[in-house]
Amino acid sequence: MSGDTALKDRDALHAGEEGGPPLVTTEAGGPTLVTFGCRLNAYESEVMRTHARAAGLDDVIIFNTCAVTAEAERQARQAIRRARRENPAARIVVTGCAAQVNPDGFAAMAEVDHVLGNDAKLTAAPWADFGAGATERVRVNDIMAVRETAGHLIQGMEGRARAFVQVQNGCDHRCTFCIIPYGRGNSRSVPIGEVVTQVRALVEAGYQEVVLTGVDVTSYGPDLPGKPTLGQMVRRLLAQVPELPRLRLSSLDAVEMDEDLWRLVADEPRLMPHLHLSLQAGDDMILKRMKRRHLRDDAIRFCERARALRPDMVFGADIIAGFPTETESMFENSLRIVEECGLTWLHVFPYSARPGTPAAKMPQVPVAVRKERAARLRDLGRRRVAEHLAAQVGRTADVLVEKDTIGRTEGFAEVRLDRAVEPGRIVSTRLTHVDGDRLAGTVTA
Repeated sequence: MSGDTALKDRDALHAGEEGGPPLVTTEAGGPTLVTFGCRLNAYESEVMRTHARAAGLDDVIIFNTCAVTAEAERQARQAIRRARRENPAARIVVTGCAAQVNPDGFAAMAEVDHVLGNDAKLTAAPWADFGAGATERVRVNDIMAVRETAGHLIQGMEGRARAFVQVQNGCDHRCTFCIIPYGRGNSRSVPIGEVVTQVRALVEAGYQEVVLTGVDVTSYGPDLPGKPTLGQMVRRLLAQVPELPRLRLSSLDAVEMDEDLWRLVADEPRLMPHLHLSLQAGDDMILKRMKRRHLRDDAIRFCERARALRPDMVFGADIIAGFPTETESMFENSLRIVEECGLTWLHVFPYSARPGTPAAKMPQVPVAVRKERAARLRDLGRRRVAEHLAAQVGRTADVLVEKDTIGRTEGFAEVRLDRAVEPGRIVSTRLTHVDGDRLAGTVTA
């Protein structure tokens, strides 16, 4: 694929958000990865890069797709067609959640050479077979039959200052709008020892920040011996890798936080004061129809407790606009919860009906209304970000440099530095003013 840098380094939960581009990474003489969707996909793309490189697949373009919305799947198809036009001789492999739930649809595309399931993509054998000239087009197994998530030792994240580490995969819950369990399978956890080994290797490679990721991270542990909780795993990880400066968690379920994790929020400065909630809505009836495990008061109490423990805590959240049966007053409850929880970083999705899910059979909100409500939520999100950035001016922050003059604070605000700094360093920075949708700062140390 033309271009050799990331189109956009999205650490958002879903890069498949409507209108959002994928992350494209390539290397001279090596495979090209086009990654849609979540942080877990970003991690798994690096696993596939390693396998493809070992198999000698230098002319391959790998599409790691997302199924969270119909728009994400549409974007993937569009990108595949464009890649074939621009690279007629390349081999194109399509994998990820959209390929897992709809393998026949991608196999029917003339531009696609191979379709790999979510389990198969992380093993070396299919890539070795492709390298040896194998012609099998579709390798997609029954994801519900997968019982283990093996640790995958990677050396780093291509083009990133922070690294993602998979600690969990799959989901045992069945939210009525969500197709992801059918793309990922049931919940399964990576043993603590393997997580520690992976994180230690990344720190030794120079990474200053690690993000623990999965499909339903707060469900970590029940399938492992001793049934450790997420908090117990994080506590042991930080104790065994004391040289790790910064640890960040991906999306959390407010009602599944264990007490060990709450103690870490209170007492562990290496755990970043930035939590992202799988919120989805702010109205109790809609949350029940979504089959979520929390109500609006649960989310509000969660944020109040976290902020009482860490006054500098910054929250992000996923919110769906226009879920089936959502009235204007129900939507206004979602608008209000942004203020009531003190949310800053919003990931907004107009509801997208996924065939085979219960919500797709419910009375639908008109598409134009969904989009209008999503736009209102995003406008509110922009105002919340602007307020947060303004409140940071005059403070000093530790900024992880991502590239040259761009970095991020512990609360995940982007900062433009007054001079170039080697990527990967953490520098003390005086935040001087707001520069558009980011902060500007002067490096002091």
